[in-house]
Amino acid sequence: MKALPSLAALALLAAAPVYADCSYPTPPDKIPDGNTATLEDMVKAQKAVKDYNNAITAYLSCIKLEHDDAVSKGGDKLTKEQLADLERVEAQKHNAAVDQLQGIADRFNDQVKVYKAKNDKSKG
Repeated sequence: MKALPSLAALALLAAAPVYADCSYPTPPDKIPDGNTATLEDMVKAQKAVKDYNNAITAYLSCIKLEHDDAVSKGGDKLTKEQLADLERVEAQKHNAAVDQLQGIADRFNDQVKVYKAKNDKSKG
């Protein structure tokens, strides 16, 4: 019977209005290899990472709106367990998006370091 609060919370989320912007953003296709990338490749990747960051920020705002709307619509009818489930779902979505963004940013920054090191050596 413990599954019932979770199912009810998920039903409330499903009943909340679907915000068009809440589709999960697509990460950049490719992070260039700093050893072989051109400056143009690195600039293009930087723009893609920045655009992805902006898309994740919009996604996080959207899932927060969905969460707040579900809590508002549930009102006093929500049990503590249902409210906790709504909080957990929103936190999981939020954390997954931030973790993925951080991983992509880290990979890009690593390749920027490689690119800079390669190009600094070639100038000397």
